[in-house]
Amino acid sequence: QAQLVESGGGLVQPGGSLKLSCAASGSIFSINNMGWYRQAPGKQREWVATVSSGGHTNYADSVKGRFTISRDNAKNTVYLQMDSLEPEDTAVYYCNARLQYTGSVVFSDSWGQGTQVTVSS
Repeated sequence: QAQLVESGGGLVQPGGSLKLSCAASGSIFSINNMGWYRQAPGKQREWVATVSSGGHTNYADSVKGRFTISRDNAKNTVYLQMDSLEPEDTAVYYCNARLQYTGSVVFSDSWGQGTQVTVSS
């Protein structure tokens, strides 16, 4: 099994920045896409951004131009740099990895435990 451990959440004022990190560990053979999702109170979980193993990125329209996703394949780690934060960005942020376990021929999704991001003055 794999573990995804997130860090970097916290309280920030509107217009501020935060950087989230998520490190995957365990019996991992390879990782395909890695991404971030978020869930605000009373709302469904929504997709934020994805980065492929080759570095290709995609963003939700709501964060495009403000958030930057990146990854370090050697460290099995994905990052989310969040700039120009708005109160609407307040949510629990979850990382996701589509990975292949050692000895397996299929890919499966693994999730982190979530980290709280609060944007408030």
